[in-house]
Amino acid sequence: MSNSIGVLGCGWLGLPLAQHLVESGFEVHGTTTSMEKVQQLQKLGIVPYQIALSENAIDGDIEGFLSHVDILVLNVPPKLRHGNAESFIEKMKLLHYKIQNSSVSKILFVSSTAVYGDKDGDVTEDTPPSPVTQSGKQLLASEQLFSNDSDRLTTILRFGGLIGPNRHPIKQLSDKKDLKNGHHPVNLIQLEDCIHMINIIISDGYWGEIFNGVYPLHPSKKEYYSNEAKKRGVPPPEYQNLQIQDEGKRVKSEKFLQKGHQFTTSILS
Repeated sequence: MSNSIGVLGCGWLGLPLAQHLVESGFEVHGTTTSMEKVQQLQKLGIVPYQIALSENAIDGDIEGFLSHVDILVLNVPPKLRHGNAESFIEKMKLLHYKIQNSSVSKILFVSSTAVYGDKDGDVTEDTPPSPVTQSGKQLLASEQLFSNDSDRLTTILRFGGLIGPNRHPIKQLSDKKDLKNGHHPVNLIQLEDCIHMINIIISDGYWGEIFNGVYPLHPSKKEYYSNEAKKRGVPPPEYQNLQIQDEGKRVKSEKFLQKGHQFTTSILS
């Protein structure tokens, strides 16, 4: 197994992941869009590159970054909310073109359970995706772009809602009124488990596969967010009391559990 890993996108997940990989003995190359963060990466033992992807160009030494990398963790969120019209799939096509002329042999593509759309009931890795949001559609197209590349092996990791330090949906939901689907289950995962899953995929060589990354506990949104608000001493969100027949999407991380692995950090902690 090669000792060189690239983390494209050292943000909320990518930075602690890169740190963990350095501590595990890997040579880690990491990218950031900000000049200030270059020094931070360097201090943590990560070989830094300032690289920014757009749909028309890649700014920075992408060839230099990729030339040192055997395994690439591709961790770039689509960011298509808030009226951002830039195409995520076009960014990925530019990147894929660069990867084709590089030493990268394995890709771990961080995706989202948004690719399953509004499915009802239990959803596993074998459930056909049917995204409804722009973000979900472009993520699925990007998954396929890398998976269809026969020159390298790509594993897709579809995370649920990410929670952890300074990041929790209750911050946005607190005191909101008249919310829908309070009876739907939550599909969440802690930062520690994101890193844990990526580490296991790399160390055990699970390439060319698809994994869901969701903690196996699914209380209803109403129950979960009411409790989280209470813990933090903030006003709880209020949900409509409508009797609706749909049960919502419950994403199961079947593949990871079937291989004998466990999650480490409860969404209740």
